[in-house]
Amino acid sequence: MTEIPSKYNPQECEDKWYSFWEEHNFFHAEVDSRRKPYCIVIPPPNVTGILHMGHALNNTIQDILIRFRRMQGYSTLWMPGTDHAGIATQNVVEKEIAQEGLGRQDLGREEFLEKVWLWKEKYGSTIINQLKKLGCSCDWERTRFTMDDGYSVAVSEVFIELAKKNLIYKANYIINWCPRCQTALSDEESQHKDVKGFLYYLRYPLKGEENKYVTVATTRPETMLGDTAVAVNPKDKRYNKLIGRSVILPLVEEEIPIIADSAIDPKFGTGIVKVTPAHDPNDFEIAIRHKLPAKIVMNDDATMNKNAPLDYQDMDRFEAREAIIEDLKERGLVQKIVDYEHSVGHCYRCHTMVEPYLSEQWFVDMKRLGLAAEEVVKKNKIKFHPPRWKKVYLNWMRDLRGWCISRQIWWGHRIPAWYCEDCKTAYDKMRKSEVIASERINLADAGIVISQENPKFCTKCGGSNMKQDEDVLDTWFSSWLWPFATFGWPVLGKKEEEELNYFYPTQVLVTAQEIIFFWVARMIMAGMYFMKEIPFSDVYIHGTVRDITGTKMSKSLGNIIDPLDIIDQYGCDALRFSIISLVATGQDVFLSKEKFGSGRNFANKIWNASRYILSNLDQGRVSPSLESFAREVKDLKERWIISRYYQTLDAATRALENFRFNDAARIIYEFFWHEFCDWYIELAKSTIDTKETQVVLHQILEKTLRILHPIMPYITEDIWQRIPHQGKSIMATIWPEMQKKLVDKKADNQMKTIIACIGAIRNIRSVWQIEQSKEINVKIRVAQKSLENSLAPQASYIQRLAKVGTIEVKKAFKRPKLSAVAVLPDIEIFVPLEGIIDVKKEATRLKQKIKELESLLKNTEARLKNKQFLKKAPVEVVAQTKEKKKEYKDSIKKLKDSLKGF
Repeated sequence: MTEIPSKYNPQECEDKWYSFWEEHNFFHAEVDSRRKPYCIVIPPPNVTGILHMGHALNNTIQDILIRFRRMQGYSTLWMPGTDHAGIATQNVVEKEIAQEGLGRQDLGREEFLEKVWLWKEKYGSTIINQLKKLGCSCDWERTRFTMDDGYSVAVSEVFIELAKKNLIYKANYIINWCPRCQTALSDEESQHKDVKGFLYYLRYPLKGEENKYVTVATTRPETMLGDTAVAVNPKDKRYNKLIGRSVILPLVEEEIPIIADSAIDPKFGTGIVKVTPAHDPNDFEIAIRHKLPAKIVMNDDATMNKNAPLDYQDMDRFEAREAIIEDLKERGLVQKIVDYEHSVGHCYRCHTMVEPYLSEQWFVDMKRLGLAAEEVVKKNKIKFHPPRWKKVYLNWMRDLRGWCISRQIWWGHRIPAWYCEDCKTAYDKMRKSEVIASERINLADAGIVISQENPKFCTKCGGSNMKQDEDVLDTWFSSWLWPFATFGWPVLGKKEEEELNYFYPTQVLVTAQEIIFFWVARMIMAGMYFMKEIPFSDVYIHGTVRDITGTKMSKSLGNIIDPLDIIDQYGCDALRFSIISLVATGQDVFLSKEKFGSGRNFANKIWNASRYILSNLDQGRVSPSLESFAREVKDLKERWIISRYYQTLDAATRALENFRFNDAARIIYEFFWHEFCDWYIELAKSTIDTKETQVVLHQILEKTLRILHPIMPYITEDIWQRIPHQGKSIMATIWPEMQKKLVDKKADNQMKTIIACIGAIRNIRSVWQIEQSKEINVKIRVAQKSLENSLAPQASYIQRLAKVGTIEVKKAFKRPKLSAVAVLPDIEIFVPLEGIIDVKKEATRLKQKIKELESLLKNTEARLKNKQFLKKAPVEVVAQTKEKKKEYKDSIKKLKDSLKGF
């Protein structure tokens, strides 16, 4: 037992104890047949990542689970690592070399990749070090990187295996293309935003009929240069006679057919639409059904290419849009232009507007892989928390499309496919700018060989001129293997195989809603296909971190709160406790800097209470265990606090087991602050020198520190090390066991009554403005003799904490003259006021106060009935206003109750 400083210093405490934990290897996990495994794989942060509040929330939740289960005796492994983040990392390094006036093409692939690896070695551990500042107890010895040599083998093996089973294929297909990053994106990486634009009504001349037109509506006039048809719905009687005829494509002056297709919405625009198979996903599907040619009219950078008329070539797509509309206006071919808001895909990395683009890419057959992944969730082998995300997941699984996995960048896992240069002529025919839209490419016909190493010879022609595919795999193609590839799969030595068999399947995945489809669903698919087993049994989806107005935090809006700043200002435990306290299951978190004050205040309360206890503890008198000693405890206050502790333990344990983290934080907070500090410690001051109080103070403090440790690891470790304890670290102690026999409902009810009486007397002092220095007398009238018998012997508690002179508890007596009254269930409390205050004056003051509060209540109720206020005011402001209404109502009731009898 050591002395405790007068003030808590989080910075000194955090650095000291994190180093201590690492030095003693407390985070490391081993296979242990005597214990159950509990494993979480960290959602690997991008190697470019800097800790933000989303990370803080996500990783605090994971750390709480790991520390909790570790103390419960599980062999716990929190597998850490980082993601190579293909597009993001390449963008960072490209910006860096751009300062030297260089682009990646100037360096060439090999030299550029050397630069990226150097950048990774220099900055790649930043996020890991920041996670350590957050208190994360990962097994850092196992830290993996998605481009480790071993991990890269897993990625290549998976590609080859799936390609052999035709679950990976190459296709000439419409994809999402980012002109800024110049790479394909998956559907999930193309994030849709509402954009205010225009709907252009354009006239296409009917072939063979002068001055007769069909009018099409489009949001993207620049793509009309690639039209290969116009289409109507076959059930649209307005246009039945047009089907089979042709129009002349303006500006291009080519003839294109009018076709009928049931996908056309007769209510959109005029009911006639242009069909641009190379630049629209719906048009691409129409082209497949009608065997239409697909004409690409843009370059990779979204400038118009050589297939566009000469006047528009090399123009940016938006510049071309304006030029095309002007030229059409001159020809009288623009009927009208109207304002139009629609949803448009944007690159998830650089936020550039995505271009639907016909391109030859590699895809994964998600429909075939998705069957098992759908079934395990249907059967609740994998459970979502909160459960509503199960429906969202299953809805998405029913509408799976091919996953585009090729990216036209250099940083990443290069696709293990090799092209025969000697067969290039046949291959080029498949890549020409105008093709019949088709789904899959026959790899053998194209001279493509799937192999991890250079196959040396072409399987088609026998030639030896082989070249590897230039593209790399989507970052998510490596991270979908994370739950098992991190253990060394598929190249497993004896130890790796033992660890994989022990720790896989993992227990919980903690993640955000936006990557359910990016990552969660794909990991389930990969686990079911390659491991024949689910990758985890529970998926906890937490909400999004927002600012106090409900706006998502982002650098561009300037509303971010840096968690490292909060740690510097308030301490890590304050951040962890505050953010967890605000996390209702699955709900978004609304943050302001001020909200972290609650965590700091709680840390200070823990410190000050512990300091008081430590300064009064006699180490020689606190050795017995609470479980054995509690049977000898006689005093009500000790029996009550022991009972309340075990009820708190039970409730907090169940909350953590059911992912109700904010409930666990609230339960422990309320017990420690209000029951232990406000009531028990205050009552214990009169018996502080007795063995009974000494043992209970020490044991309840020590056991409360243990159940608080997963949420606030640093301060609990620091205090625990200063009090009598067993073991090297609090994190290596055993989670307290529930002792149902020590739950004493009779003591609970007695203390509940006493606390209510003290609160009522304190309220009378406050309402009637009786100075604390003035002694008051109290008479308590009870409804039953049994209540008198249980309350009267404990009246000294009321005397001491309510600062009462004499106190009388009886079943029957008359109400004293001019007395304030408080009414509780089966209890009336009277405080005679004559001679203590000017009763008439105070009664008049209270009546005036009631009028003022009633006026405030009326205004608040009117505000809450105002629909504009409810619609426009921030969520937090509306909540505060509702709280004010409740406060006013409660205050009015209390004051009116106080005036009863006057």
